[in-house]
Amino acid sequence: QVQLVESGGGLVQPGGSLRLSCAASGRTVSMYAMGWFRQPPGKEREFVAAISRSGGSTYYADSVKGRFTISRDNAKNTVYLQMNSLKPEDTAVYYCAAAFRQGPISGLKDYGYWGQGTQVTVSS
Repeated sequence: QVQLVESGGGLVQPGGSLRLSCAASGRTVSMYAMGWFRQPPGKEREFVAAISRSGGSTYYADSVKGRFTISRDNAKNTVYLQMNSLKPEDTAVYYCAAAFRQGPISGLKDYGYWGQGTQVTVSS
């Protein structure tokens, strides 16, 4: 089992940047494919980005491709989401998730472990 804790959210102006972190404890994160999802206000949770166990493969939602970068440091048991050129429509609670698979995986139901989420608000 793995426990996940997100951090790094906050308020940022349009065009700004944030870096989210997801710290894992319990089993080593290198055993898991990792993903980031988000839930905008009043909407369902949606896929953002995913990375394979080794970090060699990544996959992005079309809405964030070219602006967001997912990465991982297995030695630090941490996964990151670098978010650049942020837009108001990126406002959401962002969740880190882990799947005991090779990955990358975009399906929400494939992930068995979730963090508590961190709020990202993009507004002027």
